[in-house]
Amino acid sequence: MRKLLFLVLTAAATAALLTATGSAMTAGVRISTRKLPKLGTVLVNSKGRTLYMFVRDKHKKVTCVGSCAAAWPPVKLPKGAKAVAAGKAKAALLGSDRDPAGGRVVTYNKWPLYTYVGDTAPGQARGQALNLNGGLWYVLSPSGKVIRTK
Repeated sequence: MRKLLFLVLTAAATAALLTATGSAMTAGVRISTRKLPKLGTVLVNSKGRTLYMFVRDKHKKVTCVGSCAAAWPPVKLPKGAKAVAAGKAKAALLGSDRDPAGGRVVTYNKWPLYTYVGDTAPGQARGQALNLNGGLWYVLSPSGKVIRTK
């Protein structure tokens, strides 16, 4: 009887571990929204950090690599993961693009998404309307439109 109980418990523990591992593998990168002063509702990541688009990407592909990506880290999409919309973000506008540095970057309305190292806390948008690393950076609204306000 003990042996049978041990086998049942071992099987249950293994199934739980596989389920947890499987769900972690297919977990999503959460893109949500937050209202910011002077900018309105903008896209943020799961930590509440403001997300930006780079004009030089021309609404179609990742161009910020190397030292640019060190200042503006792209929102990476782990292999097997999906971008997930929350708040006022629209799932239909989420996608991904190949990153020349490897892997994939989350896109919104075809704009690759980035954070900014100058934003040190949730709710900051110090990268808004900056002309750095070869071009202008702006936040996006939940409708996918570029917000050019300073």
